[in-house]
Amino acid sequence: MSQRRLQVLALMRYGALGASSRLRFLQYLPALDEGGIEVTVQPLFDDVALSRRYAQGRYGLAVALRCFGERILALLQRKHFDLLWVEKEALPWWPLWLERALFGDVPFVLDYDDAVFHNYDRHRLGVVRRVYGRRLDGLMARSRLVLVGNPYLAGRAKAAGARNIEPLPTVIDLQRYPAPDWGRSPCDVLRVVWIGSPSTAHYLNLLHVPLQQLAAQQPFVLRVIGAHVDLPGVPVEHVAWTEDTEVANIAACDVGVMPLLDSPWERGKCGYKLIQYMACGLPVVASPVGVNANIVNEGVNGFLAGAPQGWVAALQTLLADAALRKRLGLAGRERVEQEYCLQVTGPRLAGLLRCAAEEGRVCVGS
Repeated sequence: MSQRRLQVLALMRYGALGASSRLRFLQYLPALDEGGIEVTVQPLFDDVALSRRYAQGRYGLAVALRCFGERILALLQRKHFDLLWVEKEALPWWPLWLERALFGDVPFVLDYDDAVFHNYDRHRLGVVRRVYGRRLDGLMARSRLVLVGNPYLAGRAKAAGARNIEPLPTVIDLQRYPAPDWGRSPCDVLRVVWIGSPSTAHYLNLLHVPLQQLAAQQPFVLRVIGAHVDLPGVPVEHVAWTEDTEVANIAACDVGVMPLLDSPWERGKCGYKLIQYMACGLPVVASPVGVNANIVNEGVNGFLAGAPQGWVAALQTLLADAALRKRLGLAGRERVEQEYCLQVTGPRLAGLLRCAAEEGRVCVGS
């Protein structure tokens, strides 16, 4: 007997323009449909709103009111759904009791790929910390299931009293990332690549001195996809990000980098850049922060680098040795195919959501 199609309302933070919503929600829709789950998506900040924030640095009052109004209207339709699938929180900065009231008795799943709880509990204003510091903990404790992108987020969910917690990494779709062309002709100059957004480009400042030193010793170009940086003494090429070109723009490079600060916020990140690089067959160099240390197997698919000299040494080693780059790149691609792709996590997510919608079932291990 076929299963009844499950009706799920996905309360995403953004539309397709927002990486977290695109990767942890939208790219799963075909797999969920195949698994008998019909998903209705409702972004809080749609692409129009997010484009305004990127251009002007803020949403603006009129846009924010429109977005929250549409979110409340969507929540008022909750009875038409078997499950709410919520990215982080449904109504950021609103009272917790109101959000709970608007969920009603419909079971809900929370999805975290960032330590957004630190927006509240580490806020510079004491009154915000007192009033909102445990806001997301209150949601986690009432949820049917919490999906987390890394162990740091899982630890917070456990401390909050969440009943069911499941790891779900942020992954790529192998259909968009074909097997690397290991026989491609070498470029005139080797490229080190970083991909991100204007809001995360500041992490590249951590590599300014190491890349300056490296540039003085050997030729290379730093390709920056999706942002603009000013790094005097470092040869930089800026490439605009589009969903259609990001894979080709990464695959044309030789080494991928992910520098991070070591702070609570960064420990909540999911290492998606590394997974993209590895899917394209690139060896990686990353700061040993948070989940990066789990994704990077030292000397197998890349290197972990802390101090500036560690970055210089790792990049020197990789840029000087094409055979090593290929060996590490192969290992990285194999790991993505085994652990970090939609083809592996899609059916699993379908099972977890269906389980969460069914009263009384424990979802862990589905």
